[in-house]
Amino acid sequence: MKFEKYNISASLKKSLAEKGFKKPTDIQFKSIPPILKGEDVLAIAQTGTGKTAAFAIPIMETLLNKPYKGKNKRHIRCLVMAPTRELAIQITEVFESLGQYTKLNILCIYGGVEQESQIKRLNEGVDILIATPGRMFDLNYQGHVDLSKTEILVLDEADHMLEKGFLKDIQDVIRLLPKYRQTLFFSATIDEAIKKLAYSLVRNAIRIQISPKDPVSKNVRHGVGFVDMDDKRFFLEKIAKEHPDEKILVFVRTQVRAERVFKAMERVDLKTVTIHGGKDQKERAEAMRLYKTGEIKILIATDVSARGIDIPNVQYVINYDMPDVPENYVHRVGRTGRGVEKGDAISFCSDGEKELLQEIEEFMDKKIAVVEIARGDYANIVGFSEQKSTDWKTVMKEIAHDKEEYKKIKSKAVRKKAKKKAKKK
Repeated sequence: MKFEKYNISASLKKSLAEKGFKKPTDIQFKSIPPILKGEDVLAIAQTGTGKTAAFAIPIMETLLNKPYKGKNKRHIRCLVMAPTRELAIQITEVFESLGQYTKLNILCIYGGVEQESQIKRLNEGVDILIATPGRMFDLNYQGHVDLSKTEILVLDEADHMLEKGFLKDIQDVIRLLPKYRQTLFFSATIDEAIKKLAYSLVRNAIRIQISPKDPVSKNVRHGVGFVDMDDKRFFLEKIAKEHPDEKILVFVRTQVRAERVFKAMERVDLKTVTIHGGKDQKERAEAMRLYKTGEIKILIATDVSARGIDIPNVQYVINYDMPDVPENYVHRVGRTGRGVEKGDAISFCSDGEKELLQEIEEFMDKKIAVVEIARGDYANIVGFSEQKSTDWKTVMKEIAHDKEEYKKIKSKAVRKKAKKKAKKK
């Protein structure tokens, strides 16, 4: 059924039509009716399926049909919690875009920026608040956030919130909310921890699961090449120079590694930007702007950014480092092949990362196609790099540091795996 046939406000239909939203995606088709009925919803769907619009459309319709009649303008009617600033900003953009012809007040709050303008907006009255936990609790403690009459709670990317250690924050938020409310729980993956959290929050929830057997989009082509840790920069250089007009998103494991790859690409005259937790909000916003507009075609990111990057026409996702958590592979590659677009996910796997590759394949229940690299081709890629720096001492130091860093990460992953096995016993 097309959106024009839905029983929703003309203002929402107008913005949907302008944005080219003709028919709902699977997650939208299954989520919108129960949310409009006031049901609690537990939805599991892969990235790139239109999850944000799946809850934004019915939430705005619900609020438009029940105008707030209270005297206190500071009551938040809907709270959307997100684990990262980038995701919070992305969710806000969807709400503002679809709600542009409504009179709903929408605000996004997160840390890393001055709070005065956020406080001013809260005091003027906000219908829909999108927030990261830290800043929301700060402003609540100061008396600027009132959740006592909140009608709808949304937890988006709930699995990532748990992964980032936000369980206590979620539990604390629940204490600030009315007992009777609508709760919408969205996640890209599900395990026992997610189930336990979900069922502690929702009441007789409608459970929706899209593509449960395949957590990644069918629009993404996957490939893995076996590359020595020291040589990965040469292979990234080759892909970038062969596809100068394509947007490339590169994932690395740490902030330090992101800056190292940035410098390595700089040495071969490739412009890149980095985004990670070590950057302040102004730097992160500028990096996203340059990448979104296409002024710079290569973005280097850590996993903290994987959930918040929703940029059209990302052709290549490069796993420069294999993720040490299998679920993160899903979120990384979900940045390409979004909607009806096709995309490519290419992983560079060193000998020491083969165990991580195996865990990812077990998680997805399918093999990733191996890109065979002939010995002569491999030597040519490394030998014909346009590396201009003669400061090989610096380069060798970086390589040594990366190897040491990886040993620590691998040791941590082994301990984590042993803990999981012990729990099962």
